[in-house]
Amino acid sequence: MTERISCIDIGTNTALLLIADLDPEEGTVEPVFHKQTIIRLGEHVDEMKIIDPEARQRLISCLRDYSALSAEHKAESVIAVGTSALRDAKNRMEVTSETVRSTGIVIRCISGEEEAELTFFGAVTGMRDIPETFTVVDIGGGSTELSMGSVDGVSKSVSMDIGSVRLTERFFSALPPSQEEFARARQEVNRVLTGGVLPFFEAREKVFGVAGTLTTLAQLAQGMREFDPEKVHGYRLGYEDVRRILERLKASSQEEILQMGVPEGRADVITMGALIVHQLMRLLGIGEIQVSGQGLRYGIALQELKKLRAEE
Repeated sequence: MTERISCIDIGTNTALLLIADLDPEEGTVEPVFHKQTIIRLGEHVDEMKIIDPEARQRLISCLRDYSALSAEHKAESVIAVGTSALRDAKNRMEVTSETVRSTGIVIRCISGEEEAELTFFGAVTGMRDIPETFTVVDIGGGSTELSMGSVDGVSKSVSMDIGSVRLTERFFSALPPSQEEFARARQEVNRVLTGGVLPFFEAREKVFGVAGTLTTLAQLAQGMREFDPEKVHGYRLGYEDVRRILERLKASSQEEILQMGVPEGRADVITMGALIVHQLMRLLGIGEIQVSGQGLRYGIALQELKKLRAEE
């Protein structure tokens, strides 16, 4: 018997909703409804270490909407997890308490390691011809996770505090950034990646990538002004694509980036996101990343599916 659940991934920049039917007998996750909302929960968190009142209200407004959608689609349960911004915020208990009072949704703050593992399996849910060993990269607003393993489990994972929102706030005073700002940002990305990515060299031949930076780069690589999830999911993003896009982005104002088709709420951080992807591919020698429109929320659904199967 299928069970319908809502899975919510509350990131530094975006909150993502997946409503899905879980079938324990077939072992499948069948998507029913998707939505994403840019809430910029992590605004100023890198500097101040707190989630400010405006960001809190954006979160509550979004979760009220997601709660109503979950009820409308007759979801039997709602599972919400928070990632980098909540991990870093000193007032996260206050935020999650206010959220549950205002929306009825309990947010569980997960570790970077758990985020990496859930994303690892979520990224390849439903895909065919999964290689024996592969890597999943998740470039978020506050952090970047790398996981390596097989369909049987994760063998190595790391969570690093480099993300598109965090580093944009830290290094860029305007768009386009100055040459000095860009050089300092690249130096920091290299420093963190060099310490974190060395265990992943053996799985660089097959890399999957999730989250908004990579899906946006896949959109730009195909010259699309509008986001088309069907054309983005499964797209093979080459190193030359990323290098070309980064060269254009680092010379562009926010208005020019918006004109390329990058949405409001991502246009001011995509340059940094592209820099992180570029340096990751260059340092690891990754020729291409297969972009997945899935990720953490699919991993949550799979985790719940396993629990259902264990109960039967």
